[in-house]
Amino acid sequence: MRWVSISLLLLLVAVVPVAAQEESEKEIERYRSMIADPMANPGYLAVDRGEKLWTAARGTKNVSLERCDLGLGAGVLEGAYAKLPRYFADADRVMDLEQRLFFCMRALQDLDTKDVVARRFGGPGKTSDMEDLVAFIANKSQGMKLAVPLTHPKERETRAIGEAMFFRRSAINDFSCATCHGEDGRRIRLQALPNFTKPGPEARETMGSWPTYRVSQSQTRTMQHRLWDCYRQMRMPGPDYLSDGLTALTVFLASNAEGATIAVPSIKR
Repeated sequence: MRWVSISLLLLLVAVVPVAAQEESEKEIERYRSMIADPMANPGYLAVDRGEKLWTAARGTKNVSLERCDLGLGAGVLEGAYAKLPRYFADADRVMDLEQRLFFCMRALQDLDTKDVVARRFGGPGKTSDMEDLVAFIANKSQGMKLAVPLTHPKERETRAIGEAMFFRRSAINDFSCATCHGEDGRRIRLQALPNFTKPGPEARETMGSWPTYRVSQSQTRTMQHRLWDCYRQMRMPGPDYLSDGLTALTVFLASNAEGATIAVPSIKR
């Protein structure tokens, strides 16, 4: 009888945490559904600010960004984000959206970008031009499918570099991106961790939901910030803003999320 009681106790110990996790996830989803309406999502304030920045005449040339080619032709926004990062012949580089916007700010507007870089990530009382522009432009691909091109040799090379970076262990914790995102079913506390090592619904759901409004930070965040923050949490040196390494990682992640439905700006914890 004693052994039966111990067995039942062990069973309860095993079952209760799982049940608690499932209940917590249900509550988190319920919370997200309550604030999913655009009128309740502060990320759409960034979309509005980004639209004004896109059409504002700035720089020594006093022109807007409306002639910026994001891959589908000068000024074409609908669907452009769904096909980024990609190779741009005029720069001879694979670029993500923020790199491309930075390129256009300099080439088209001759804008002094020191302040743009200084405010690359928003904070209390400080908006970010880049985060606002990304929110606006990404929203123009709402409901479309993510389809990062891999036809150019440099696009395929960039993906290979991103994959190598994803599995590269480093720093004092000997972590890599795969430490957290390399297997199914992993989590940190209440947070489920998507598996990015293979194509699947977890990768698609995640990559289709950036940029996002982070409730815990009261800011709209881009993939550049997400990857920078991942490195920070792994206790690795912070990657340079607009670095080719971050673009390579994004290409790898996005290629495994092929076909994701873009729903941005989303809202996360």
